[in-house]
Amino acid sequence: MASRRPTPQTIAFGIELTSRREDAGLSRLDLANRIPVTRSYIGQIETGTTRCRREFAAELDTALDSGTAMVDAWDDLLKTSRYPTWFADYPLAEGTASLLRAYETMFVYGLFQTEAYIRALLLEEAAIEGRLRRQAVLQRENPPMLRIVLAENVLWTPVGGPETMREQCEHLLTMSACPNVTLQIAPFGFYRGMNGSFNLATQPDGGELLHMTTTRAGVTSTDREDILHVVSAFSALQANALSAADSREFLRKAVIKWT
Repeated sequence: MASRRPTPQTIAFGIELTSRREDAGLSRLDLANRIPVTRSYIGQIETGTTRCRREFAAELDTALDSGTAMVDAWDDLLKTSRYPTWFADYPLAEGTASLLRAYETMFVYGLFQTEAYIRALLLEEAAIEGRLRRQAVLQRENPPMLRIVLAENVLWTPVGGPETMREQCEHLLTMSACPNVTLQIAPFGFYRGMNGSFNLATQPDGGELLHMTTTRAGVTSTDREDILHVVSAFSALQANALSAADSREFLRKAVIKWT
């Protein structure tokens, strides 16, 4: 992922974090270990090249015993940011998108997860309900186009037991038949440029929000370099993944395997 160019807002947030960390007598590594994330991720936030999510700002407050200082700084960043409001929360971008693209390396794509699969993954009822609400975008009068690639191991990673996995694979088959969906399976292997899961939401006006799962906290970006890199790598991935028809046949075999 290319480093984002710092903005006055992200630089200000980074300065606040650096000040709070130093006041607490912590090194970047000390703070990273408390959360835990990598030291480099803390460094990226402090230099303004990465914008964390609000949830991560709350984790910083907990680690620094700083009350709500970092969350307040994050809220101030959003108020003064030049980015659209949906930058702050990927699900908001997802809900209004005209095109959704994703590559998932560990778990089934969130909008395609069954309730049983979700309940096996998530512990808190609020989180479960939130994920189910996100799926309402699929029921819109004009639902988004979806271009989704799942790594093969997603289908063989047991989540919730055989019955849950069988039901989940059957649901993927159903979703793959929708006219607005192209679902492909990427066989085991190395795919250049794909360093982890990502979600990319494209708005009707062309605005785009990228979310990459590269750390525990995740990273969101509207940087054109980041987006162009991911789009290029994703196009190559689609060309090397199984075709939509072959992917459906692969899913049928997965259903049998979990039966």
